[in-house]
Amino acid sequence: MPYFDAASAVPLHPVARQALLAALDEGWADPARLYREGRRARLLLDAAREAAAEAVGCRPDELVFTPSGTSSVHAGMAGALSGRRRVGRHLVVSAVEHSSVLHSAAAHEAGGGSFTEVPVDRTGAVDPAAYAGALRADTALACLQSANHEVGTEQPVAEVAAGCAEAGVPLLVDAAQSLGWGPVASGWSLLTASAHKWGGPAGVGLLAVRKGTRFALPGPAGERESGRSPGFENLPAIVAAAASLRAVRAEAAAEAERLRALVDRIRSEVARRVPDVEVVGDPERRLPHLVTFSCLYVDGETLLHELDRREFSVSSGSSCTSSTLTPSHVLKAMGVLSEGNVRVSLPPGTAGADVDRFLEVLPGVVADVRTRLGAPVSAPPPPAAPAPGASLVVDALGRRCPVPVIELAKVIGEVAVGATVTVLADDEAARLDIPAWCEMRGQEYVGEEPADRGSAYVVRRLG
Repeated sequence: MPYFDAASAVPLHPVARQALLAALDEGWADPARLYREGRRARLLLDAAREAAAEAVGCRPDELVFTPSGTSSVHAGMAGALSGRRRVGRHLVVSAVEHSSVLHSAAAHEAGGGSFTEVPVDRTGAVDPAAYAGALRADTALACLQSANHEVGTEQPVAEVAAGCAEAGVPLLVDAAQSLGWGPVASGWSLLTASAHKWGGPAGVGLLAVRKGTRFALPGPAGERESGRSPGFENLPAIVAAAASLRAVRAEAAAEAERLRALVDRIRSEVARRVPDVEVVGDPERRLPHLVTFSCLYVDGETLLHELDRREFSVSSGSSCTSSTLTPSHVLKAMGVLSEGNVRVSLPPGTAGADVDRFLEVLPGVVADVRTRLGAPVSAPPPPAAPAPGASLVVDALGRRCPVPVIELAKVIGEVAVGATVTVLADDEAARLDIPAWCEMRGQEYVGEEPADRGSAYVVRRLG
């Protein structure tokens, strides 16, 4: 069964499996003890730290191992903010950061601090000048991912780091998605990553803090990992994580070229074979293995289930697959279509034949889902002599993504050019998907107005 969700977790690399089994026999003892078994464990821990530091591009004594990438983010942000509390309590993040960063920012604000979200363009990238403009005299920390986990867009880390350095603000880079593919551009002060994103075992994160960066982790200090990660080290998993990171880096250049060609094929063929699709993310400056696209008039949850029935494991940022019924914050920040969203992220070793079969299966699956929902097959028909200036109101209250957009598409041809359709909806996704539909269909999105329940979204027919 083709597994196309490497952005969530990569299957365990063979080197990781071998290192894990060996370390279970050799690395079970306490590396802080001076007897023979402890010294042997310490040698394994030191070797793993050196290998990981080499891949990150830092000194071994600047890097610690944590229980997860999320733990690394939380510790890194808390330590940097606390260490620079005399400077101020302002934090800068991008609008498309991983939820671990945004949750930390929210907790910081709840504790009396403040934060600024820097917007992104439709590809998901920040503008370095805009990011630099968000820095203030009281900014204690800035955060920027190296590449986005949902759409694959690479961020201008070097340019943002230069702006942070000029302002005297440390930059924390979340490198979870990119570290397996290569080192992060220089200029960062703190870096985090997670082993299961590159084929290491789950339960191992990395936190690197450059020498000279003020860092004071709040709360009681532990006795291990420089006091930055509490508890007994999971040494077998750490050894496996470091060994697999070195192995995937050795394979990265060739595998990235191969997977990029497969992703290029998906990007072009999905747009050609499936009507009414928006491929999102930067087409060039992106991770080599990841592509995301959204399909109009499709229930995302049903789409994922149908693909799973055909033995394809993919992910989605659509509100239709979320228990909260809210679209992905990444897609929302980009201002792109969220309904029927599919993220395909290919693990190393993906066969071209599996991609070909996916491209053969997808059009029929999307068409079947659209048929079940009663979605329009093509562009709206011309109006049947509507009264000049007549407008329509569509009541889609209580109906969830993608129904409000489907109802809009069904009636837009019933009004004259220049007239409007008002969609009443209380679905959070409508706020994003109706403007996206207008852009895809060449209609004018007039705006959102308050309504008794939910909101009224006004669309003017242009043609």
